[in-house]
Amino acid sequence: MERLKKIAQHLSPSAEGLSKTETKASKYREALLGAREEIIKMVEEINCNPILVRLAWHDAGTYDRNVKAWPKCGGANGSIRFDLELGHGANAGLVKAVNYLKRIKSKYPIVSWADLIQLASATSIEHAGGPKIPMIYGRVDVETKEQCPKEGNLPGAYPPFGDGATDAARHLRNVFYRMGFNDREIVVLSGAHTIGRAFKERSGVVPNGYGEDTATKFTCPFFKARSDGKEGIGMPGGKSWTANWLSFDNSYFKRKNDTKDLLWMPSDSALHEDPSFKVFFAMYGHDQELFFFDYKKAHKKLSEIGSKFIPDGGIRLD
Repeated sequence: MERLKKIAQHLSPSAEGLSKTETKASKYREALLGAREEIIKMVEEINCNPILVRLAWHDAGTYDRNVKAWPKCGGANGSIRFDLELGHGANAGLVKAVNYLKRIKSKYPIVSWADLIQLASATSIEHAGGPKIPMIYGRVDVETKEQCPKEGNLPGAYPPFGDGATDAARHLRNVFYRMGFNDREIVVLSGAHTIGRAFKERSGVVPNGYGEDTATKFTCPFFKARSDGKEGIGMPGGKSWTANWLSFDNSYFKRKNDTKDLLWMPSDSALHEDPSFKVFFAMYGHDQELFFFDYKKAHKKLSEIGSKFIPDGGIRLD
């Protein structure tokens, strides 16, 4: 009996051990809250919401559910901070977003890169008028560039597609099904294009580059694109999917036939032309509340797939 008691004591966490774990989690949560305040100040000042969302998507969007081992499976693990992955074609320009976050990372070094990147994205969406996403934190970072995923896992906009798909709808399914998403989730996640722009110097899918010279009427310095009506767009230039491209709403699903000043690519057209996709596209165009409800669930899922958490259940801020 005495021997069994000793074994039980050995297997059960001590009160002291639990206390240390709780203290560590509490300190980490405090750091996350501090980092969130810094992110809010930054996006308020320089309107960098869209690129922070893109950074988080591209860190998470490499996930392959067919690969069981971490971190080979990809996903939100902070690997995109390495120059090797930033050099992938789909990540052009994202070094700027990483540099934005370096100052905050240095102030709160215990926060993992994987968490900081996902925190910045969720915070940016809420700041732009979007839903509060029920995120959890505690993601573990990969440690070396050798742990970066192979190039080619992210969705493309124009054919020819790297996966061999003959059309944009099939390509989107190939990419998102690999991560475990269904058609409804593909459409709702695509609604994040309600904020942001494309640039000639980054994706290369538009002739509109950095600066005022090739800006559209929506990306010129004088246009008010923010959800709160305040002035400022950050750097002028590029071409946006929507007019108010710093406002997170359902306007992406209310497509206006303005190809001169608004961006629309084959991967966008597939969403309102494919028989399955277009049902959800129309739903979200009619009901922003439904869009927000579905979006926050899909965004949370994207931010967690492939991640390893310590503690196992993660850490919540709200």
